[in-house]
Amino acid sequence: MIRVVLAAEPTSFEKYVRKRGNEAIARLLGKPVKGKGGRKPKKTYARQEDIPPKKLPALWIQPRKADSKSTLDDMMGLYGQQCAYLAMYIEKATGSPTVDHFIPKSSNWRLVYEWSNYRLSAACVNTAKDVLDVVDPFEVQAGWFELDFATFHVQRGRGAPNAQHKKIDNTLPMLNLRECWQQRGEYVKLYRLGPGNKGIDLPFLEHRAPFIASELRRQGKLVRGDT
Repeated sequence: MIRVVLAAEPTSFEKYVRKRGNEAIARLLGKPVKGKGGRKPKKTYARQEDIPPKKLPALWIQPRKADSKSTLDDMMGLYGQQCAYLAMYIEKATGSPTVDHFIPKSSNWRLVYEWSNYRLSAACVNTAKDVLDVVDPFEVQAGWFELDFATFHVQRGRGAPNAQHKKIDNTLPMLNLRECWQQRGEYVKLYRLGPGNKGIDLPFLEHRAPFIASELRRQGKLVRGDT
């Protein structure tokens, strides 16, 4: 896991996600939405906190009429198709990219339609995260996580501050799902093969799995004279 920098909010986000999301919340509270018709919800709620998360429309994955793309598509481009937690490439067809609400929808309705609360995540990790108190990819620091090249499991780094140990330990199970450590092993195998034997070179590895590349470098395990 490595630090991810928050990408600039897309210009379309205000209109297609935040504004429509707030309108949906207003309707669920039984409030009129100025200039908007549409069918009223069958059930309304007295407070925002009472609205079940499943009732909030998933506007972050709904295609825009203007270009048929969604906020998830925007995130795939802006974050280089890399899972914020795994620091590994998510294939469009088979990788199942998702939008993770870092602060869960069930915990804070105010952040459901806020760009700064979204993390690009592989589906398996998003499902495993649930409501655990985990490390935020936007706040992680160097030395908090290390990679064991014998097992390809991520472990708590020796440089991790004591105050972060609990969050780091909560994060490790979702980073070490079977499909995750197997994929790390495949990347390392291909790198060690090199392009000549139909593998990959270091620049490609850095693009697809930067955490693995950084750990190979830190631990002195680069090959073929790479630096």
